[in-house]
Amino acid sequence: MSIVTQIWDLVQNRKIAFTLAVAGSAGLILGAWGFQYIGNMPPCKLCYWQRYGHYAALAIAPFAYLMRGWILPALAGLGALSSSVIGIYHTGVERKWWQGPSSCTSDSIEGLSTDELLNQIMSAPVVRCDEVPWEMFGLSMASYNVLVSAGIALMWALVLRANKSPA
Repeated sequence: MSIVTQIWDLVQNRKIAFTLAVAGSAGLILGAWGFQYIGNMPPCKLCYWQRYGHYAALAIAPFAYLMRGWILPALAGLGALSSSVIGIYHTGVERKWWQGPSSCTSDSIEGLSTDELLNQIMSAPVVRCDEVPWEMFGLSMASYNVLVSAGIALMWALVLRANKSPA
């Protein structure tokens, strides 16, 4: 039996999948707080938005553990998935594939008068969504969040699947 098969068989267990999903969301939040408070990298608006789905998953988790229905694991999984989707959007904003929210990105300064430029600077957000404060192997925190949050959503899907199978 290959290692991949063994791992797959292991995560089919409801308690293990549940534990991995909760630990994943908690780990992402703790990591974000670490970058924010220890690494002195304040989050932008989109960074905060990416956290909300994991906060929701963590709030739902105790109830999802105690109840065997499908709705709570599905909601927790959607929370993690929403974080992944917002991370895709944020990654696109960082890479200038599309415009981000006007409240956390900057417009071009080309052709602006001195007064217009000063107004743009003064109204600019403290932390911009279109700048990458940290990256590793060419991926930003938002990009890593896409991958990890999708994996956490998959763990919630496995919990949901285990809930539907006979006890």
